[in-house]
Amino acid sequence: MPTDEATARLGAVLGELHRLLRRTAGARARREVLPEAQVELLLLVRAEPAISGKEAARRLGTAPNTVSTLVRDLVDAGLLDRERDPADRRVIRLRITDAARARMAEHERHRTALLTEALTALPPADRATLAAAVPALDRLLHTLRHP
Repeated sequence: MPTDEATARLGAVLGELHRLLRRTAGARARREVLPEAQVELLLLVRAEPAISGKEAARRLGTAPNTVSTLVRDLVDAGLLDRERDPADRRVIRLRITDAARARMAEHERHRTALLTEALTALPPADRATLAAAVPALDRLLHTLRHP
């Protein structure tokens, strides 16, 4: 079992790596980086097309009015579509737009290129260690998502 210090360092490194990749990939794409909350909602809607606004709020662990604001901003930006559920007109269903799909794919291409360049600069042993850690990190992510 890692020490508390090692666990805290892992969290700090993963957080900084995430932020740095987001900012740098956004700069490479020459786009304004979306707020993290908007990105989280877009990723959720991409994974769960037609998710309701209420369910999105529950899954993101936030208030429904917060999701309503995020939805409004993303609809205004052309990145999200909302439609009334035909079975229950009180329910809003969410879908990402083609523009969002393209933007997300572009971001992923830039992020992959950044990681590829950085990994190439590392010694082979470090690259192998990082590649071997990916399955464990996937399991850690799953554990955190589904406690």
